[in-house]
Amino acid sequence: MSRPRKRWRDVDGVFLLDKPQGMSSNDIMQKVKRLFQANKAGHTGALDPLATGMLPICLGEATKFSQFLLDADKRYLVTAKLGERTDTSDAEGQVVETREVHVETQQILTTLEQFRGDILQVPTMFSALKHNGKPLL
Repeated sequence: MSRPRKRWRDVDGVFLLDKPQGMSSNDIMQKVKRLFQANKAGHTGALDPLATGMLPICLGEATKFSQFLLDADKRYLVTAKLGERTDTSDAEGQVVETREVHVETQQILTTLEQFRGDILQVPTMFSALKHNGKPLL
């Protein structure tokens, strides 16, 4: 005997979720969609699996304006470890180079100024980006 099929519903709205580290935005969106048994769902821009933060999930009619949220202002809080380089340019990769770092607080603050304001962010090759439906690397 087979299981009865779940009934999917027309659910409209935005569910704001604090995405945990280690899960992709799509995985989270699929879980929310199943939780609400929603016919239609979409997120407003992927957060890397290593990233945590607020991820708006649009359900039903709200998916029609999700494109506007993609272009909305975003803020990032970064924790960086100076002096180590990994083969994937992120915290999950294998350390391939270690250097001593001698830097003053004022040097860091001055350098950070170039990262304020509008920036064209170039994702690493090991990011969540896909080409023709396949991960870049």
